[in-house]
Amino acid sequence: MINLWNELPKPFYILAPMESVTDIVFRHVIATAAKPDLFFTEFVNASSFCSEKGINSTKSRLTFTDDEQPIVAQIWGNKPDEFAKMSLELAKMEFAGVDINMGCPDKAVIKTGSGSALIRTPEIATELIKAAKIGGLPVSVKTRLGDVDVNKWHDWIGHLLKQDVVNLTVHLRTRSEMSKVGAHYELIPEILKLRDEIAPKTLITINGDIRDRQHGEELVKIYGVDGIMIGRGVFNNPFAFEKLSREHTREELLDLLNLHLDLYDKYMAATTHSQLCEVYPRKAKFDPLKRFFKIYIHGFPGASELRDKLMHTKNTVEVRDILSLH
Repeated sequence: MINLWNELPKPFYILAPMESVTDIVFRHVIATAAKPDLFFTEFVNASSFCSEKGINSTKSRLTFTDDEQPIVAQIWGNKPDEFAKMSLELAKMEFAGVDINMGCPDKAVIKTGSGSALIRTPEIATELIKAAKIGGLPVSVKTRLGDVDVNKWHDWIGHLLKQDVVNLTVHLRTRSEMSKVGAHYELIPEILKLRDEIAPKTLITINGDIRDRQHGEELVKIYGVDGIMIGRGVFNNPFAFEKLSREHTREELLDLLNLHLDLYDKYMAATTHSQLCEVYPRKAKFDPLKRFFKIYIHGFPGASELRDKLMHTKNTVEVRDILSLH
């Protein structure tokens, strides 16, 4: 099976997986604005995927279209047998790779022994990586520097590098730091040195506080990393992956919002395509869509007032009615 990571340009740019954000609709909006080199799905729980009751809740998270390739499924959990089963199914679904979430600091995830809780149980992390490889897809890991003490990152990152993963994405903060401090860019040279000593073929991608592609290019010039992952940067600039940065007009931002509304309606209404008909069962309520308004409605005169009006809407028809008057 082809290793997608070897086919990517260097450096490569990735849209970070973000819970209830980077679904099939938003990924297509970002691709229209400026497409990254690689997409990740939202977080997908292996236990849900492997249960008769929970499988339907994961379908929306794993739905993608051919124009999104290469796309990697990001999974989380703490049971190797479930990872093994899931990896085989993900290969059948024609994902280009599997990425294991070992960095999520959410308390509910940590309580299950998953996400960044795996930093405390490296032996389980090892078993999960081995299990994820059973399906034959290239396996990568996204993690944080460590649990609490940023000065103890060597043991955890070194342990992961010994597991022969194709790419290691390092969010340059510890679990306990959340996003309360700046990303530790100063540690990148030491991380790369450790990589070169332990696993020179493993690619290193960095994540944390990266605003856009231009900021990523600056970091690549300074540190020489293989990849850049942008997450919250797209909240301030949905055009974050464009090669030539420029100011975008109000009309361009509203065009993206209208595209988002069109795609939302499309997938909500899909009833015939076997893969798409169940894309949005968990998003039947309209309110979750409102979290995206601030991405498009900002930085121009009257944006705050317009956004306030949109937050009181109850469906996409009402949104479009308000937009037509502005």
